[in-house]
Amino acid sequence: MVEQQILLNSQRGLHLRPAGKLSELALQYRCRSQMVIGDKSFNLKSVLSVLSAQVAAQREITLQCDGVDEKEAIEALSAFLTEDMDSAEGREK
Repeated sequence: MVEQQILLNSQRGLHLRPAGKLSELALQYRCRSQMVIGDKSFNLKSVLSVLSAQVAAQREITLQCDGVDEKEAIEALSAFLTEDMDSAEGREK
């Protein structure tokens, strides 16, 4: 298992659009992927689980991946969550 603490780089928190993209990204890997906030764990492969975490702007979270492609998964997931999601959304519109 690999684990990494990150700071969510978004002024709006983890709302529906980035939560969906995060889940799609997690589904590309075979390992178990979750985020831990406090004493609760949330399955990154489930958009409903991600949304239920209610991650606020600039929140510190812990990512955990466990399985055959755990290193690749945690690198991709942490890169997604630490990029400037607010400016990325502006480019999509």
